[in-house]
Amino acid sequence: MSTQTIDPKPSPSANLVQIGSIEDVIQQRLAEERARLEKEAGLAKREVHHFKRPAERTFTRGERGHTTLLFGGLTWKHEKLVHGALEGLGYLAEAVPTPNVKAFQTGKEFGNNGQCNPTYFTVGNLVQYLQSLEEQGLTKQEIIDRYVFFTAGACGPCRFGMYEAEYRLALRNAGFDGFRVLLFQQSGGLSQSDAEAGLEMNLDFFLGILNALNCGDVMNEVAYALRPYEIEPGATDRVLDAGMDYLHEVFRKKQPWKLEEGMAKYLGGFSDTAEYVGKFVKQLKGDEYLPALEHCRDLFNEVEVDRLRVKPIVKITGEFWAQTTEGDGNFNMFNFLQKEGAQVLVEPIGTWIMYMIHQVIQKYRDLKGLEEGAVLPPVWKIGQRAKIEIGFRQKVAKLKLAEAIFKNEYHKIVDALGGIAHHLADQYELQRLGHPFYNSRAGGGEGHLEVAKNIYYSNKDLAHMVLSVKPFGCMPSTQSDGAQSAVVSNYKDMIYLPIETSGEGEINAHSRVQMALGEAKNKAKKEFAEALEKTGLTLEECRAWVEAHPESRKPLYHVPHTKGVVGLAANFVHHIKSQMQSVKAN
Repeated sequence: MSTQTIDPKPSPSANLVQIGSIEDVIQQRLAEERARLEKEAGLAKREVHHFKRPAERTFTRGERGHTTLLFGGLTWKHEKLVHGALEGLGYLAEAVPTPNVKAFQTGKEFGNNGQCNPTYFTVGNLVQYLQSLEEQGLTKQEIIDRYVFFTAGACGPCRFGMYEAEYRLALRNAGFDGFRVLLFQQSGGLSQSDAEAGLEMNLDFFLGILNALNCGDVMNEVAYALRPYEIEPGATDRVLDAGMDYLHEVFRKKQPWKLEEGMAKYLGGFSDTAEYVGKFVKQLKGDEYLPALEHCRDLFNEVEVDRLRVKPIVKITGEFWAQTTEGDGNFNMFNFLQKEGAQVLVEPIGTWIMYMIHQVIQKYRDLKGLEEGAVLPPVWKIGQRAKIEIGFRQKVAKLKLAEAIFKNEYHKIVDALGGIAHHLADQYELQRLGHPFYNSRAGGGEGHLEVAKNIYYSNKDLAHMVLSVKPFGCMPSTQSDGAQSAVVSNYKDMIYLPIETSGEGEINAHSRVQMALGEAKNKAKKEFAEALEKTGLTLEECRAWVEAHPESRKPLYHVPHTKGVVGLAANFVHHIKSQMQSVKAN
């Protein structure tokens, strides 16, 4: 009888090994077939290199004497005064030119796809400027060593939060790898370790920059207010150029206030606090800028104007960069509006600064006592409640003080320049107006301001038309546009037009603006005709009164605002009538 050998049953582990080897074979064959098909189709497989922020060399104090600080992104008026302020603080500084379409194309060439056009314009503009330095004979390494770029940044829910990465990526792609970018965050300060040694973000720096921005705001608004009514074409621009040159020198020559050496030794450990307080007192009580501003006021007052020209007033709102720049980035919109016969009411940077202060105050109010991970103590724990209340009130009081100081300083400049520029809009009223249509706690872009300013300037008889300028695909502004449809449906007489800008499409945008502006012109003409009818005056009688009162042709002549009347010409007619009546009464 023969013995039959039976193979043992394969173990589970052996089955797993066998299954695993089959999977490996399948994956290998799939990879081979994929490679064969790609080769036949001519598809070259490229290795992907993801961009990572480089470890950047810092800007140190020792480099100040031979390193130029580049900046830009505002109007040339603001940039000129910021340049003067930086030089007064001991920096070498230079403003990059206003971005043009070529800069936009450069930004697209060296940056990522799908960015908003402010990114392309500003990034491409920096690369273009560095390329121009190279054309002048500097090597790339010399440019990297002798220049740094300073700009603003944010962490908001849009592509503005990616500007820093875009700058660095485009610079690397353009051959300027290692070029230093100093980014000042809206929350968090300067985002570069040890950079304070080179760019010292102290009280002198902030006061100098804020003064420059405020003076730039008011000079800019005064020029836009006079230009449509000037009798001699170009007179306003000549005066503006002279005034800006004068102010630039004032900022450049101003020295930061310092405590006297003897007094510092006497105060000992309190000298830093005393100097800090002294700088604030000097800012609030000093008059270093006022004589210079009054000199500019006198220059402006030499421009004769004709206030009986009927001009629609167009208020500019929208995304921060698009509503500020004066070049191809917003289709040269301000120039176009003026050529089409409008008076442009520009948006001051001061409104944005006040908005940021207001939002922090609102945040403190909303989160009062609710620190991260904490729960508000129960009512009976009076001591803890009192501590929270005191801490809250101290934080809000500091911000309220900053709010009041900033507003006071801004309005001091308005008054020194003749008082024809507008005061800053009240943020609490803007919140009240905008919140029913756009939640004032929503962040990103200008938040509720776009909606609120549309209501504010239309309902307070400050503008015939509101033009919102924003980049193509700007998320926060697109959200605002959705809310604006509800606003316009509630305010039937409102003329509101949103325009999306990009590197192209200028003719289409200008055409849309022309159509809305035609409606605003009709509104202004009707208003002027009603003013003549209501006062019983004729245009000839008004001109005769102006001839008899030559001071009324001065640009800083005060014309009071009549309730329900927007345009300067119509308000001037009502003013002439009141002046005639007062003469008769006397």
